[in-house]
Amino acid sequence: MGDIRVGTSSWADRSLLASGWYPRSVNTAAGRLAYYAERFDLVEVDTSYYAVPAVETTAAWVERTPPGFTFDVKAFSLFTGHPTPVDALPRDLRPARHTGRLRRRDLPEDAYDELWARFHAALDPLATAGRLGAVLLQFPPWLRYGEAAKRRITELARRCQPHRVAVEFRHSSWLTGTDGVDTIDFLRRHELSYTCVDMPQGHPSSIPPILVATAELAMVRFHGHSADWVEGGKEDKFRYAYSDAELGEWVGPLGELAEQADEVHVLLNNCCGGQAQRDAQRLAELLGEPLCAPVGADRRRAGVG
Repeated sequence: MGDIRVGTSSWADRSLLASGWYPRSVNTAAGRLAYYAERFDLVEVDTSYYAVPAVETTAAWVERTPPGFTFDVKAFSLFTGHPTPVDALPRDLRPARHTGRLRRRDLPEDAYDELWARFHAALDPLATAGRLGAVLLQFPPWLRYGEAAKRRITELARRCQPHRVAVEFRHSSWLTGTDGVDTIDFLRRHELSYTCVDMPQGHPSSIPPILVATAELAMVRFHGHSADWVEGGKEDKFRYAYSDAELGEWVGPLGELAEQADEVHVLLNNCCGGQAQRDAQRLAELLGEPLCAPVGADRRRAGVG
């Protein structure tokens, strides 16, 4: 029976800082992470999607969190096929005379390899301290199921070695019919964690809320059910409050998922204001999970094992 760990997909986004979730006295980067780590022992790093963090930054995260705290790190946007602002790259790796957004093909091979080297360097302090959970490869809505796409995923997973990798799809073709069966088999063969999602349904980007473990680590991300998922801005897409009834419906399925995996990471990504933090705390209560249990304590959900 695997442990179920609950956290959120950010600890320092702007709307959270303005929400009042942090006391006024907690007004520094160091203080906010320490305060968060007193309440949760898992978090997703979202800022790494927008820029590769500096080694000094990730080393500071280790210093500000206790043993047993875990960071799941989202891969840099350029790696997963998202158009990326050229200014998001380190100055010395920006292609000459290129403005606006760039794709993988716009970057020379040596610069692309160096970007990966710096990403790994940023992961090293977390991994060395036992704080790294997995690298999350979140793919764009236009990446459809297919052999070329699967080759792309395995190439990226290879570049992430030796770290664990979780994969999140944003196109329904990956979980449709026999292709869905092949997707799960493909992830299992390559020991990649399928990222289960709760998200708005009825769109091409919609993935059904299927809970299945394809590796020792299982991951679940809660995006909410905003009516503005397709057309809204970032805050509108994730502006959603889960009711107790909705969260309660996940208790049994998450327990069943924990029976398939060594560990389950549950991340609330309805990050607008402090809603993700409130919903994560409530879900942990419903699961019977003590937040930030002492290292070595039995952190399994009450009634599960």
